[in-house]
Amino acid sequence: MIRTLKTSAVAALLATKPKLSTCCIRARHLHNAYDVAVVGGGIVGLATARELILRHPTLSFVLLEKEKELAMHQSGHNSGVIHSGIYYTPGSLKARLCVRGANLAYDYLEKKGIPYKRCGKLIVAVRQEEVPRLRALYERGLKNKVRDLSVIDARGIREREPYCRGVMALDSPYTGIVDWRLVSLTYGRDFQEAGGTVVTKYEASDMAMARESSPASTEGIKYPIVIRETKGREVRCRYVLTCGGLYSDRLSQISGCSPEPRIVPFRGDYLVLKPEKHYLVKGNIYPVPDPRFPFLGVHFTPRMDGSVWLGPNAVLAFKREGYKVNDFNARDFGDAISFRGLQKLVLKNMVYGVGEMYRGLFIGAQVKILQKYIPELSLSDVLRGPAGVRAQALDREGNLVDDFVFDGGVGDVGGRVLHVRNAPSPAATSSLAIAEMIADEVEKRFVL
Repeated sequence: MIRTLKTSAVAALLATKPKLSTCCIRARHLHNAYDVAVVGGGIVGLATARELILRHPTLSFVLLEKEKELAMHQSGHNSGVIHSGIYYTPGSLKARLCVRGANLAYDYLEKKGIPYKRCGKLIVAVRQEEVPRLRALYERGLKNKVRDLSVIDARGIREREPYCRGVMALDSPYTGIVDWRLVSLTYGRDFQEAGGTVVTKYEASDMAMARESSPASTEGIKYPIVIRETKGREVRCRYVLTCGGLYSDRLSQISGCSPEPRIVPFRGDYLVLKPEKHYLVKGNIYPVPDPRFPFLGVHFTPRMDGSVWLGPNAVLAFKREGYKVNDFNARDFGDAISFRGLQKLVLKNMVYGVGEMYRGLFIGAQVKILQKYIPELSLSDVLRGPAGVRAQALDREGNLVDDFVFDGGVGDVGGRVLHVRNAPSPAATSSLAIAEMIADEVEKRFVL
């Protein structure tokens, strides 16, 4: 069944706290032809659809999402942090998008009345040998024009986080927290209020040029691209933009693009702090990144609902949307382990990977790392919590693809399809800035 979300349904969804369950209703007059189709109802797809329709209000837009609700995966399974842009190479696209994205996000949250907290973040050096890397991060943050960034000593750490211990830290008061799924759904509401159509339970399985049904028909000429879904139904359009997240590589391949970079799913398992121990953490507490390892490491993250998440680890997920340890999909698993890029990544980081798996199985090992920052924390203070799956793009040499990748269709569909192959973290924080960039790219490639 093809469904659309009416504006009233999205409004009801946004008003539902904290469950956020979608009240979809069946479409009565669903058109099958549009100027632009956006495939993917996560935060990047929703933000971009919103940006495009605001720029081109006279065009018809449809957003296609395979799930029955919007923002069900990465957009709804993340830590909820509004990042400030400290980590990224000065002058890089990620740095520029994050800094601008954070500013746009705060303005948007204020305008829409979406709850958020600017609770700040400490990046804490717990050993003297980490101090040079911390100072380098500080210089990087200054070059990226991160707001209000400062270096504080052990006393300053205790003033900001009474139970945290370290020799030095970066204090980033501009860092905040928000419910990014709620933000995503608000983007969707904006899109619909501007005249866009949202279709759920529509899993795109093929993109091809339309064939006219009769010599007299002009539909195939005006709307030359057909997007078919797994049950055989189809939507016609002039242009296609895909923002597929965990399935971005497969969406690209169905229009004839290269299978690389490959998306490899990594699951991150969180612990949660028991309610009676929430006093231990006031804001975000992060480690100093170690350049030897591919992922950031465990950290402390307060949430909008008052809970505190600890972690995550990073282990290969056996299913692209596998949030449980025993979730398994033969195709997803086979695609991952047969990919030379993952094999090389594993070989380069064997010790690190084994450690991550061990800490995932034995939470005491993860608590031991967390105790470096908050010594008072004990094993009895934590419980196993939720998990997220990260769409990590890898190249054939086993390198993490850390920048945006765009790709166009080939053959007959070339020039009418644009794939966002990779939108790296922090995509949620940067979503409005990313949307501007993608919309610029759409306007550059397509004659709208």
